[in-house]
Amino acid sequence: MAVPKRKHSQARKNKRRSNVWKLEMPAFSKCTQCGQLKTPHRVCPHCGYYKGKEIIKMDEE
Repeated sequence: MAVPKRKHSQARKNKRRSNVWKLEMPAFSKCTQCGQLKTPHRVCPHCGYYKGKEIIKMDEE
């Protein structure tokens, strides 16, 4: 069996594990119609527009 000859240091162990727990923040862009933040390449959940065209009819409150 393959057995390590020496113990790995804590620094080496922690360096290996460091990137596992990082989460990436999702990208946001401004809607051209209403100016609210939305995820790119998606219909705006606030106004229902995508690329300047109304895709979803939204109720005005």
